[in-house]
Amino acid sequence: MALSGEQWSIAYNDHEATIVAVGGGVRSYTYRGRQIVAGYGDDELAPGWAGHVLAPWPNRVRDGEYTYGGERYQLPINEIATNTALHGFVAWMEWNAVEVTGSSVTLECRLPARMGYPWTLQLRTRWSVGPGGLRAAHTVSNPGTRTAPFGFGTHCYFTAGGLDRIDEATLHVPAKKKLKLDKQQIPTGSGPAELGEPTSLGGLVLDDAYGQLERGSDGTAEVRLADPVSGAATLVWMDDSFDWVHIFTADGLEGERRRGSVAIEPTTCPPNALASGEDLIELSPSEAWFGVWGIRPE
Repeated sequence: MALSGEQWSIAYNDHEATIVAVGGGVRSYTYRGRQIVAGYGDDELAPGWAGHVLAPWPNRVRDGEYTYGGERYQLPINEIATNTALHGFVAWMEWNAVEVTGSSVTLECRLPARMGYPWTLQLRTRWSVGPGGLRAAHTVSNPGTRTAPFGFGTHCYFTAGGLDRIDEATLHVPAKKKLKLDKQQIPTGSGPAELGEPTSLGGLVLDDAYGQLERGSDGTAEVRLADPVSGAATLVWMDDSFDWVHIFTADGLEGERRRGSVAIEPTTCPPNALASGEDLIELSPSEAWFGVWGIRPE
């Protein structure tokens, strides 16, 4: 069996995607044979959290410490370089399929309460492909008896219109605010965002959170990664459940993966939200959160 566990292939016309059990996310997505999501092989662990779902928090928590409801909690440190707790628990858990069709698969994962996070969450994602591309519809519910704090995100890497490297690509992030981060990649303030117009990625090293997203009349925000020569582009859209987007230019990945793609990560909250409380979701018993985002090749 593949290291990413059971896999499901879904397709619609020229759209093809592979969804995997480990991490509950995307291993590959192509359109007309062109790689849209930078994937990985059956015999590989997902590099840099590629394609995974991130919960009950995305990004980092400083020193793994936070306080909620007057109680102090300690999370496992899994990024030694920054001494932080990174990207939650469900990214390396096994999800189960509850409904499969030719163009969609619905996965579920139950996160049990544990040391450092004593709440149970039930997660469900429906991945589907259609005329508009690849779509992810997420639900998180609280089957417990206490209000649960959480944040949510996803971690796909995207290629730039068929380019081998991202340095010749342009990126447009419709955000007004960019967080200032310290050496632990934890917010210390904010300033104006620099990607409000299509911007060349040549020489730019990004591992940053963007907020105050500008949205269309339907409430969606759109991040666009493009090859300015061919005009081929990938558009990542997110509904208003996602107030933030994190951009990572893959400089920390190894070999040919380094700067071969860009992680565009819709998130509900900024880094360190469990500790700071900023945009932290507080899910009451029997309540559910719902969010949708997607990928549209152009």
